Amino acid sequence: MKALNLTTQRQAVYDVVRQAHDHPTAAEVMNRLVEKGYNFAYGTVYNSLRYLVDKEMIRELKLGEAASRYDAKLDEHQHILCEVCGRVDEVMTQVPADWSLAVAGETGYEVHHAHVVFGGVCGECQQKRS
Repeated sequence: MKALNLTTQRQAVYDVVRQAHDHPTAAEVMNRLVEKGYNFAYGTVYNSLRYLVDKEMIRELKLGEAASRYDAKLDEHQHILCEVCGRVDEVMTQVPADWSLAVAGETGYEVHHAHVVFGGVCGECQQKRS
């Protein structure tokens, strides 16, 4: 791993993402920093998120939404996105190995990893519809 340079700002941003259970966007990270009494510029927050992603301390999730979300859980897992409210939850079910083999056979790629994003409607939104 490359040497880390965790400034106060980067540590604060990392702590917010690590403590979150909802895969926050950069704007949500910013709001939570303000709630904790920090007053960082938006550019500082975005640059800190980019640094933490580059150092593989957090993951950037592009889930088909306009804004990226951030996740400090680095072990292998998937995500499910509510198509009504935008909620994101973790899915611990592993991607079947035969999927990667099938994709490799179809595309000629050497598959190193997979990230599957499921779409559906969360329990709360299902109840609201009823």
